[in-house]
Amino acid sequence: MTADIDIHELIARLNANERLRQSSHFSKSVYKDEPIVRTGRQMASYLPDRYRQMRGISRWQERSPESRGRWLSEAELFYRQARFMEDFEDDCPYHGSFTSYYPTYNDMSDRQLRGYFTWRAAVRRGEVAEAPKSFAYVYLYELINGIGAENPLDGYHKIRSFWENFRAFAPDIDRNVRAWLHDYVIYHALDPELLSDDPVRKLDLELIAIARAFAPFDPALIDWLGEDVPLADAALPQKAASSTVTGGGKSARRTQAPALPLPPDETTEQRLFEAIDLHSSYRLSASSLFHEHPDDLRHVASAVFVRMLAYYRKNRTHGLVESSFGEEAEMGYTMFGSAVFFEEHPHADAEYELDPIHRYRCRRGLWTCRRIYGGQGRSKAWGKIARACDFRLREALSFEPQLKDAKCPKYLAKIIDREIETWLTWKETSAPRVIDIDLSKLSGIRSAAAETREALLIDEEREEGAAGSPSASSSPALREAPLAPPVRAELAEEELASPSGAPTQPTMVQTPSGGLLTPEEVAYVTALLDGRAATTPDGISEDLLVDTINEKLFDLLGDTAIEFGVTGPCIIDDYRDDIRELIAS
Repeated sequence: MTADIDIHELIARLNANERLRQSSHFSKSVYKDEPIVRTGRQMASYLPDRYRQMRGISRWQERSPESRGRWLSEAELFYRQARFMEDFEDDCPYHGSFTSYYPTYNDMSDRQLRGYFTWRAAVRRGEVAEAPKSFAYVYLYELINGIGAENPLDGYHKIRSFWENFRAFAPDIDRNVRAWLHDYVIYHALDPELLSDDPVRKLDLELIAIARAFAPFDPALIDWLGEDVPLADAALPQKAASSTVTGGGKSARRTQAPALPLPPDETTEQRLFEAIDLHSSYRLSASSLFHEHPDDLRHVASAVFVRMLAYYRKNRTHGLVESSFGEEAEMGYTMFGSAVFFEEHPHADAEYELDPIHRYRCRRGLWTCRRIYGGQGRSKAWGKIARACDFRLREALSFEPQLKDAKCPKYLAKIIDREIETWLTWKETSAPRVIDIDLSKLSGIRSAAAETREALLIDEEREEGAAGSPSASSSPALREAPLAPPVRAELAEEELASPSGAPTQPTMVQTPSGGLLTPEEVAYVTALLDGRAATTPDGISEDLLVDTINEKLFDLLGDTAIEFGVTGPCIIDDYRDDIRELIAS
């Protein structure tokens, strides 16, 4: 009786035999990447019975003799086949291509099928290798349908892990996989923190941060958030005039209560200013006016936005925040859109809150989503308000350079001018004064005082001084005392001027337009103007390059020149002609 022989060991021995490898029988068929001898399962023409059984799952499902059968949908057929092949593995690599829209097993040839299940076995072992992108989508469809996952949380981690590894071969899968991960967490009611880097949730959190910053001044936002936010005094109705101002030879006049407390609450104003700067298309923090007069611009911009909150509530259907970043609405929602997905059993009725302004509801298997629709990125409406504040405050302070005039509604100009006047008047009458004494002049003052005293002495006093009595020159009262420390008190702003009496202003150096941008930056801007693909220099990210160009063009245009849209960076249409002239000069 012969001993059992391990066929795999026998093949390995034959492949390792050098004499056999050099034999003329194999000299014309030996390849470096393939074995000389293969098992039956490794032959390309061989198809294991498991595949035939899978293909044998009929799309037509018979029912009882009394009722008619039905055709399975493509999604249900894929689900049944995937369940049947859930634990199957193969050992026949495939190096060809496979492309299909909504790919399933039915779209694969026998050779492609064997290649897919061989590749999937390696993926499950943690070996994510490059493969046709349609293979990746089939594998993701399996996980979305619960195939190959022990539970929903395990499925989430497997989807995410595979995506983070395979995106190195196909970065464009990001768009679909991000959406599917989002839906997977909602569908299975997983922890919302699993979506901490989800673009949709990040936008929600930004809107919530805006609402929390402005809610103390706009009570309606408190209901919108569903949170307990303390009201600020400025949010209360202000009907009566609050102060009387007199100055500059003008008659006393009554002014409206300030939008924000004076003296200013720096913590509150900084929080408002950061919210405005972060979400406005016009970056106030990059303005040269902010660098020279940060307190002025911060207070005026914050006060104007507080006024605009009240204006929108009174005169518009929706508030400033809602109008600028989209409206809240409840709409029908399709789970796992653009994926092959089948529910064996309808989802139970459920409600899921991703965050205070983003909720999902399932009723009888149908999903709806209530969230803010339409608002993404920086607000152009806020940008116009912020730029108008910068422009009009520069005029009021006679600050150079002035911005190019941009038309704004009369009501907005009136609000801005009123807040500027209120702020500058308060500074004039209430701001701390500082007095600096020039100690170098003290010796001159003492000498003049001694001469004056000498001139006032009578003859007897002079004679007494000559006889040794205390005299003007030796009197302790006139001996030079040590220099006194500097004395500081309050001084009005107009006293803090240059020696000529004119207020000091920053020196501005006009740079030739052609020297503002480097050749690489000019090439990048030219490509955007011509609608071509713009490339960045080696070692520089596109975000950093765009920020650098915007900062260089800011003082000339008074606004952001390049913004990020849906398709990537683009030049704002209003400034295309100006930028062309700048590059040509």
